[in-house]
Amino acid sequence: MDFTSHSDRDRERMLESIGVSSLEDLVDRVLPRRFQLERDLDLPDGLSEYQLTKELKRLAANNRPAAEEVCLLGGGAYDHYIPAALSHLLSRSEFYTAYTPYQAEVSQGTLQTIYEFQTMICRLMGMEAANASHYDGATALAEAVLLAVRKTRNKAVVLPGGLNPLYREALATYCLPAGIEIRTLSGDNGRMEAEEVKKSAEGAGALVIQHPNFFGLLEPVREAAQAAHDAGALVVSSTYPISLALLEPPGEWGADIATAEGQPFGAALNLGGPYVGLFAVNKPLIRMMPGRLVGRTRDTQDREGYVLTLQTREQHIRREKATSNICTNEALVALGALVYLSLIGGDGLKRVADNSYRSAHYLAGKLNGIPNVSLHFNNEFFNEFVIDLPKSADSVQKELADAGFFAGPTLGRWFPEMENSLLVAVTEKLSRSDLDRFVNNLREVVG
Repeated sequence: MDFTSHSDRDRERMLESIGVSSLEDLVDRVLPRRFQLERDLDLPDGLSEYQLTKELKRLAANNRPAAEEVCLLGGGAYDHYIPAALSHLLSRSEFYTAYTPYQAEVSQGTLQTIYEFQTMICRLMGMEAANASHYDGATALAEAVLLAVRKTRNKAVVLPGGLNPLYREALATYCLPAGIEIRTLSGDNGRMEAEEVKKSAEGAGALVIQHPNFFGLLEPVREAAQAAHDAGALVVSSTYPISLALLEPPGEWGADIATAEGQPFGAALNLGGPYVGLFAVNKPLIRMMPGRLVGRTRDTQDREGYVLTLQTREQHIRREKATSNICTNEALVALGALVYLSLIGGDGLKRVADNSYRSAHYLAGKLNGIPNVSLHFNNEFFNEFVIDLPKSADSVQKELADAGFFAGPTLGRWFPEMENSLLVAVTEKLSRSDLDRFVNNLREVVG
């Protein structure tokens, strides 16, 4: 469909006002001809609405929704149950059409939901202030590292060997232009060692602790955090948020900045996004926190209201002096997290976490009994673990998928020595019957 908001006369007047004779003349002035295609795009003929809908359905049929199979996918995105009321609430037009709430007098509903979201994240993380969210867990972690470096003025960050490789890539992208040195721990046996942390953290601005880590293992968080603090570094945590219903929150074991991927709180897998990054700090760092922050206040007539606070919009366009180059957030996905947590409540979240934990350990015991299949690590894990297979994990993953079981990711992509290793995650959606069928199918696949 053509863009028809301006008539030919409208366009002519605009071109005249800037002193060019045609659109082509305008393009020539800003883009050298050697970079111009100078021919029509090779595109097929247009389709009718019916034809287009039919073609899109054909393409969509090539995908197999995780919800229609037995899903054991992990590595940062998890197939948790989403209450039916959530999508209904998010589809209300006052939420999904809302714009950035710079004008508090016309944005009270949006601002209140953000404030409530921040409150819940603070309680989960054991921290004193949370922002309105980031794009995803990876960007939240990267922004946290930048904050720690600004605060300490030490331009180095220590990363664990068990950090999500995709988060590591995002961090490298952020750190390169900022001139931040990346130091990586050895990650022997999949976890951090306090002594190695202490040596590596000297002169560093931040230590990152992912807990549970990419392999699902529980890190020695208190010892590692203390070692980092002794060396003068701040501690940045990255957390699987469902685990916070059972594990100590980051604020209690020593994290200075707490981040997480909020996808498990009411967001579908969605082929990888959009997701939502959770971000919280304690009060000494609140004015350095990136992103927007909503506060509760009272107006001149003593009426309660909500406003953006402590940071102005101009703070995010101050180039190198800005706290962040991101001045937006995934507000609708954050609202979904708020609705999810409100619907299931604290007891419900504990049941989700406990069910996921217990089912994962049941499955691990069963898989460990298959000949030539074993757990890669011997340390305690939460709801995710690595198994070693007698042949390529890529081929096993494909055969399992053909049988209706989605597991992974395979680890050879990032760790060449783990070509035969597969990551398996378990959520509360999987029944004992689902897990037993997975075990039987894996036994058949590996012979």
